[in-house]
Amino acid sequence: MKRYFLFIIKGALFDFSRNKGRTFLTSLGILIGVCAVVLLLAFGLGLKVFIKSQFEGLGTNLIFVLPGRVLGQGGLRPGGGTLGGARFDEKDVRQIKKIKEVQRVVPYFVKTVKVQTEGASEVADIRGTTFETFAISNDEVETGRLFTKRDADGRSKVVVIGSEIATKLFGDPESALGKTVRVNDYGFKVIGVLQKKGDVSHNTDTALFMSHQVAEVFNADKKFFDIHIQIKDYENIAEVKEKIKTTLLKRYKEDDFSVIEQTEILNTVSTILNAVGLILVAIGAISLVVGGVGIMNIMYVSVTERIKEIGIRRAIGARRGDILFHFLAEAVILSLLGGIAGLLLASIIVLFIQRVFPLYISVESVVLAIGVSSLIGIIFGVFPAKKAADLSPMEAIRYE
Repeated sequence: MKRYFLFIIKGALFDFSRNKGRTFLTSLGILIGVCAVVLLLAFGLGLKVFIKSQFEGLGTNLIFVLPGRVLGQGGLRPGGGTLGGARFDEKDVRQIKKIKEVQRVVPYFVKTVKVQTEGASEVADIRGTTFETFAISNDEVETGRLFTKRDADGRSKVVVIGSEIATKLFGDPESALGKTVRVNDYGFKVIGVLQKKGDVSHNTDTALFMSHQVAEVFNADKKFFDIHIQIKDYENIAEVKEKIKTTLLKRYKEDDFSVIEQTEILNTVSTILNAVGLILVAIGAISLVVGGVGIMNIMYVSVTERIKEIGIRRAIGARRGDILFHFLAEAVILSLLGGIAGLLLASIIVLFIQRVFPLYISVESVVLAIGVSSLIGIIFGVFPAKKAADLSPMEAIRYE
């Protein structure tokens, strides 16, 4: 049996080598389809890993209070909740702080502004917040220092800026220290530059952080866009969420705000990514079907070209099942060649893209590529193989 398999494989490869151009063009559809599907799966997996790591980088044991209904109605909005909804204030912050399981409460006022220096200007987000924002978000300075409670209480006009905005405005983080940035008619001294982070929901790299007391010059009504709460023990997160909801319901309607945790946001994003991924994989599968049709057509041509050979083999004892298996095996091998080539091409592309974005080819993707290629060879090869097996030996020998 082993020799029989080797005989079929050698025969198929020899036949393919005689028609290299036809073999390549036939396998091209499978190659493109497998490459596309593997790349899409690699992109989806890489994106999930990236988003998960970025959310973990926001901090641990966190609860977010956002305006409007965020989950299930309107999706997620970067940098805050949905449009509309409640605008929070100091009273909300004070009330949430009274919950005993809460460790830190950090409100955020966010405004996009034009930031200027003597020789440059950039658009960036001002984030008016408290000194504890750096503790819950695991932010550290690359150079300089963070602003403190003393800076906030004294309303010191100092800012801590992201690494990207520092580079754009001053050339490098070190050069930013001690310099003044201007927003409208107000000047602020740069006392620190944060390490590069690249968060998903709060991009620190292009932001300017200052105390919310100082940011009141841009925030006349003293309202906050959202509030981040860090709790002492994750085991109590469900209980704390309910307490926060109860506290806020004394001032706002239920639809005016959302109280969510990191896992809820991550699950929502994952659901969206999975849905998009399925659509993209389905599009890639179309190429596989086209490739399968190409294999079926070329196998029909191969059967027609080898009718006399089939007749001779049947005449000297080959059974109908032998002919069927032979041509079916050729179709599978042809499809597998395209699948393996597509997998190799996808791997090469991933190696290049990994330099700028994390892509991962999983073991499941490799198994899927090989499995789908084999399945397409079987599905689209069975009809030509059946035609070859059904040929009458006498008629096949007389065929010219």
